[in-house]
Amino acid sequence: MAGIAASISWLGSQLSSSHNNLPALALSLILLALLLDYVKWRRRSSRWPPGPTPLPFIGNLLLLDLKNPHKSVQDLEKKFGPAIFLQVGWRNMVILSGFKTIKEALGRNPENFVDRAPVPLLNLINHGKNCEGITVATCDNGWREQRRFIVSLLNNFVRGKPTLEERVSEEAGYLCSEFKSKEGSPFDPQILIYRAVNNIICTLTLGDRFEYSDEKFLNIMHLTEEILKEVTRNLPQLIVAGSWFSCFPGPHRKLQKHYEEVSTTLREIVNEHKKTRDPTFPRDLIDAFLDEMDKAKGKPENSFNERNLINIIFELFGAASDTISSTLLYGLLNIVDHPEVQKRVQEEIDEEIGRVRSPVMEDQLKLPYTCAVLHEIQRCADVLPVAAPYMTHTDIEVGKFIIPKETAVFNHLSSVLKDETMWEKPHDFYPEHFLDADGQFVKREAFLPFSLGRHACPGEPLAKMELFLFFTSLLQHFTFCFPKNCPKPKIERVFALIVNPSPFQICAIPRKYF
Repeated sequence: MAGIAASISWLGSQLSSSHNNLPALALSLILLALLLDYVKWRRRSSRWPPGPTPLPFIGNLLLLDLKNPHKSVQDLEKKFGPAIFLQVGWRNMVILSGFKTIKEALGRNPENFVDRAPVPLLNLINHGKNCEGITVATCDNGWREQRRFIVSLLNNFVRGKPTLEERVSEEAGYLCSEFKSKEGSPFDPQILIYRAVNNIICTLTLGDRFEYSDEKFLNIMHLTEEILKEVTRNLPQLIVAGSWFSCFPGPHRKLQKHYEEVSTTLREIVNEHKKTRDPTFPRDLIDAFLDEMDKAKGKPENSFNERNLINIIFELFGAASDTISSTLLYGLLNIVDHPEVQKRVQEEIDEEIGRVRSPVMEDQLKLPYTCAVLHEIQRCADVLPVAAPYMTHTDIEVGKFIIPKETAVFNHLSSVLKDETMWEKPHDFYPEHFLDADGQFVKREAFLPFSLGRHACPGEPLAKMELFLFFTSLLQHFTFCFPKNCPKPKIERVFALIVNPSPFQICAIPRKYF
């Protein structure tokens, strides 16, 4: 340490004597940064997880393949094992993989993982202002407060009149009508499915659904999609960047522009709610949040403010709708690719529900094979490969390793859903993963598409409801196939924070009623 102190002292003298020599000053600053980077690397404990040697300033950033970061993580797992230590910029990160490791981290020690890692991007698009959310947020009580609010809201709306289930079933009917209008001709189902799923978020947050051609509705979806694309395209820079980054030109400028545009539209809707709401009967998330804002007046530490309301609505559009839409699209691809599975699902639906009555959630108990197929679709689709990071508030022991304090920890959910020690055929579409010897549905411990512990997705019940009602309604009314005389589309994965399939054409052949 004496040598390091002497080096810093020498650099200090260089800085003080080179105030009129800009090149020397710049060189001295670079050398100082290199030295500090080296000291940071040397401080690593032998019990920290293994990982690649970082480069100065950028750390291990170059190891991430922007087009397929999931593949980069898989390659690192093969080399370093289920716990990998990375340095991105000067930030410490750990990636946990495999069911055993992730269960130990989140299942046995949930109290150690209660804080979200700070995400500079949130402050960048909010012009440096602190903000909260339900899936990505800063490390304080705001995240917990907003999560409790969302969980309570969903529970109330599921039990309300009309119930959320009825609204999802109604939207499934609109989606089937759109599919029927194609009259069996080839079409890209992505746009219609995306609009149907987004309408559920509209019902929950804004109070009502929109027609699929409504300009305001299309504008919100377009801007949300553009923001997700920009985040994906510039992910490494935005991970490394701090609040100082907002002073320079860069990708965050376009993000800020899009976010302000969508915020303006959402703020107009919020202002309309302020004029028409009845505090005794909240119609949607906006009304409920405004009620909480009224209760929190005079409490400076609360997180209920209009900016956070906009953030939460945006998160629901950006995260919840995309995951469900992508899973349904993978579902169509998988059942067309396995026509025997599609036929068996339809036979079960015909026997237990028929082709006239709309499916309801209670039907899950009577449709074990359909439920198994839907779970296998989620497992294979794997639309959220890596869960949002959390921050360790103290040194934490996981297996034989110590994860140091203030480290951002990522769970590689793909490694759980494809864990070769937990699944009979992890890389195949195999609905029997979720069936016992008698053909009854069984839960699997390693089925964690919604993560685990206190950071599991709060919208999991709603997601399951949408997936079941949309999927069974579509299979009840249509037989799906690829267009004739066209090459069979490849089931390719396109990374955009949430993994989507490549665009494809499909035919929806209406089934005749009994």
